[in-house]
Amino acid sequence: MFKYFPTNYVWNLSVDLAIEMGARIGEIEAMCAPLQEAAKQPDAVGTKAFRDTWSQMADKLCGLAEEDEARGRLFSAGDKYNRAAIYLLTAERLQAHGAPGRIELYRRFLDVFARGVKLTGENCERVEIPYGDAHLYGLYVRAENVDGPAPILVQVNGLDSTKEMKYRVGLPAWLATRGVSSLVIDQPGTGEALRLQGMHAVYDSERWASKVVDWLETRADVDSQRIGLEGVSLGGYFCPRAVAFEPRFAMGVVWGANHDWRDVQKKRVEKEGSFPVPHYWEHVRWVWGAKDMIEFMRIAEHVHLDGVLDRIKVPFLVTHGQKDSQIPLHWAERTYEQLVNSPKRELKVFTDREGGVQHSSFDNSANAGAYIADWVAETLGGRTAL
Repeated sequence: MFKYFPTNYVWNLSVDLAIEMGARIGEIEAMCAPLQEAAKQPDAVGTKAFRDTWSQMADKLCGLAEEDEARGRLFSAGDKYNRAAIYLLTAERLQAHGAPGRIELYRRFLDVFARGVKLTGENCERVEIPYGDAHLYGLYVRAENVDGPAPILVQVNGLDSTKEMKYRVGLPAWLATRGVSSLVIDQPGTGEALRLQGMHAVYDSERWASKVVDWLETRADVDSQRIGLEGVSLGGYFCPRAVAFEPRFAMGVVWGANHDWRDVQKKRVEKEGSFPVPHYWEHVRWVWGAKDMIEFMRIAEHVHLDGVLDRIKVPFLVTHGQKDSQIPLHWAERTYEQLVNSPKRELKVFTDREGGVQHSSFDNSANAGAYIADWVAETLGGRTAL
């Protein structure tokens, strides 16, 4: 794990995620060097300083991108917008719920991200999925060199990630090369669903996952018999739960298991384990729509997989970092052990040899992501070579 800030795990996590999304080390240095003292301050003070510094770099990149656009250098402009979006997203993610200007920062991030994708011509389409009286929003990445309907992997967030973060880390691109499409969504409790529509997380993830499958079944470019589901971090709970109760999923994979999130919360109350974001308890109450800690802990009692996984009768891959400091490895082992009716189950623990030993491999996603992409391609009928 790259530790720019010796005493601040949450900030190091954010920096590492930014690098995995495509940040440049020179820009990382320019943004982080002035923040050494701020990293030791309380959340409210420190995160404001982080936001100011990272937003300034995004402003500079957007200004340079506008100069490129004026000269018709659209590829260069798009590349700068893409990095600016990474820095805006990283800054927004660290802010407290209700922090002044947070929603405006998030909306600006969405706009800059969209401009970058458009100018670089990336294989990435924004889509809307009907969900009750509203919509869930996703990023659709088409399989490459496939004739006819393609297999697809739906990818869902954890507690504090977004569809753009998961897209930028790279799994959709790795899958596209292997002949598998991707749909990365902001499910209730994350991204746009939470920030702009007020949709809180629900423990019965099949409620929204089934609507996603309904939508995919209407698309001529999707093979409805080969729809898989992947979840990262807290998605390591949402994904197995949805696969257990939605039989149309052909397989499942978790990038970082999360078998018993209720236990994790009890441990965190006792100051055990690392927090993923500042203002943690305020953040989780916002995600789940809980008015206080009593209500939140009552909701958390539902967020576990005991008594659920024997319903899964399709292939399932459980991955975990050996040195995960947020979710202990034994929870990945528990998930694997309870997949008793899966015809093809596997537990893959990423070690120092491969890299990706931290939570959901945020410290080094390349080898871990390739392993997952290969497993998915083999299971859904993609390819692992030219």
